[in-house]
Parts: sequence; structure tokens; C-alpha cells
Amino acid sequence: MAEQDRLNTPGRRRGGRLGALRVDSDSFGRFAEVAARFMGTPRFIMWMTLVVVAWVLLNTVGYAVLGWDEYPFILLNLFFSTQASYAAPLILLAQNRQEARDRVSLEHDREVAAQSRADTDFLARELASLRLRVNDLATRDFIRSELRNLLEELDGAKAAEPEDALAEPGERD
Repeated sequence: MAEQDRLNTPGRRRGGRLGALRVDSDSFGRFAEVAARFMGTPRFIMWMTLVVVAWVLLNTVGYAVLGWDEYPFILLNLFFSTQASYAAPLILLAQNRQEARDRVSLEHDREVAAQSRADTDFLARELASLRLRVNDLATRDFIRSELRNLLEELDGAKAAEPEDALAEPGERD
């Protein structure tokens, strides 16, 4: 007997009929979301109410002819239990998928917020440096006042110099 065929030694899973059953989890997850979405609608509640009323009427009024489930309606309760036993896991699966999507969305929102914050900080630093540079620039009023002062100095220097000092060197004798 080979070592892997022994039951008391751990090994790879032995393939059987159940091991061959493969389910696409994404497709089944979409099915679960559709089922859970439908079970949460007024339409589902109305259909369920109509089925229950029809069941009760057929089994109380027409019991002699069609009655297959007498008064305590055990078969109806069995159907409800079966429906609930399938509905609960489908709803949980749909909630888990929604939670996973919310988690991905939240992570993306955090990344976007962090990038926005970094961009805002960068722009604030750029604005501050531009303000510092603008403070060092000469304004129009400053240049006008400097030119005015320079003209006044030139006018004052002209008035203080004799007239022949202003003449060209070739013109003096």
C-alpha cells in the first residue's frame, strides 16, 4: 500500500464527487446580491403574501378536493423554513460583497484625500514663496518715487553747478 493511500497520514485531498463541484464565486455572489435585493422589496412581500393566502384558501376551503396540507400547515412551515435557510446565507453573502466594495471604495477615498491634502500643501507653499518674492519686487509707486527723487537730485545738481561746467569740453575756452 502506498504511503499516500493510507488514511492515517496527511496528504493531498482525495478527489471525490464533492471535490469536483466547482462554483464561480463571482457569479454566485452576483446571484446572491440579486436574490437579496429582490427579497428586500415590497414586490417580494406581496408575492409571498399571495402565496400564503392562496395556500391557506386551497387547504381550508378546498381541503376535501385538493387538501394536501391540513390546518397546522406543516408543509407551508417547511417551505418557509427552507426559504429562510437559503435566504439568510444569500443575504449575508450579499452583505459581505457590499462590505468588500465599501472597503475598496473607502481605501480609494483615503488615497484621493491624501493626494488632495498633498496638493493643497504644495499649493500653499508655492503661494507663500510667491508672496515672499512679490514683496521683494519693486512696485510701480516705488519706481515712480525713486525716479522722482533722482530727478530732484539731478535738478538740484544742475542748479548748484556753474553753467560752463555743463558745457561740452570742446565748447569751453
